[in-house]
Amino acid sequence: MRMDPVDQEIVRALQAGLPLVPAPYAQIAGKLGLTEVELVERLNSMKSSGVIRRIAAAPNHYKLGMTSNGMTVWDIEDSRIAELGGVVGALPFVTHAYERPRALPIWPYNLFAMVHGSSDEEVEEKRAHIAGILGSACRAGDILYSKRILKKTGLRLRNKK
Repeated sequence: MRMDPVDQEIVRALQAGLPLVPAPYAQIAGKLGLTEVELVERLNSMKSSGVIRRIAAAPNHYKLGMTSNGMTVWDIEDSRIAELGGVVGALPFVTHAYERPRALPIWPYNLFAMVHGSSDEEVEEKRAHIAGILGSACRAGDILYSKRILKKTGLRLRNKK
């Protein structure tokens, strides 16, 4: 699907993030000459068509005091990954969890869950909690610690010439 000029302006207006005001969509809509309802309808349409996947916060965990960040990786029985992935993803300390295909024989892991903490010890405690939930359905697990924060950006459109 191609975006019309109004949709392109919406993406440009949102690509730097939502304003930190009580009614961010209303403010953006006003700047674009739209109503808040029109803006939300267009965003929903772009999401439904796959032009955008989501609008979400991308916090800088380091600035929030979460200086230890680990991607836990797990080798889960295929027959249980949907069930257990949902349980792990719903944990309050897991920021995102997802299934990925294995790359055998080198990479046996198919469940990934990101956890953050103020220390490596805190992250290891969270990892142990996940391991307890996974139980015997888990054949192996590991954790990959972040060394630096990567640039987090979403869809970017070039400015008009």
